[in-house]
Amino acid sequence: MTQPVRVLIADDHPVVRRGLTAVLAAYDGFHLVGEVSSGEEAINFCEKTQPDVVLMDLVMPGMGGAKAIRAIRERWPQVAVIALSSFGEMALLEEALKAGAVSYLLKNVSADELAAAIRGAVTGRSALSPEVARLLIQDIRQPAGKDYNLSDREREILKLMVEGLSNVAIAQRLIISQSTVKFHVSNILSKLVVSSRTEAVALALRHHLVT
Repeated sequence: MTQPVRVLIADDHPVVRRGLTAVLAAYDGFHLVGEVSSGEEAINFCEKTQPDVVLMDLVMPGMGGAKAIRAIRERWPQVAVIALSSFGEMALLEEALKAGAVSYLLKNVSADELAAAIRGAVTGRSALSPEVARLLIQDIRQPAGKDYNLSDREREILKLMVEGLSNVAIAQRLIISQSTVKFHVSNILSKLVVSSRTEAVALALRHHLVT
């Protein structure tokens, strides 16, 4: 009889942990061995009872997920780690993969996709959420230093997007209408060949499109 895949969940949000626990319970072949809420706790747990797979949140208080991934992989290379994140950002993706994560999934991943990723991780098979794969492909295709033919106004609005301002806040800051901001944001996404504000901000930061 095949042994169940022993899974550790590391996430500081109880609601997320409950959701992941429910996914594991819904499929045969998985055994939840523990839940922790920080990178330090994940390392300590692995030291006592090495799981087969760790589902690791990347943004937690204290030690970040990437540092925990690196520590676990260095000490226990047989433990596979799947990075889970709410953010499809190139910087986080690179950090997690360089640290040794076998896969990078966004938290909106379906239950079937997560289950498949966990099974694959045991045999070293990688998985990426579609949004993350698209971001990776775009980054490879788009050379650093390209200005993407942004106008001065679009570059100004992109900078405010990077600062986290909403369309309403941008309109107030620049004393223009919200519809004008929406028009410019749409153009920015088109020129950067991205489908969301999050991807636009990640690309802007990576390629230093704003100062």
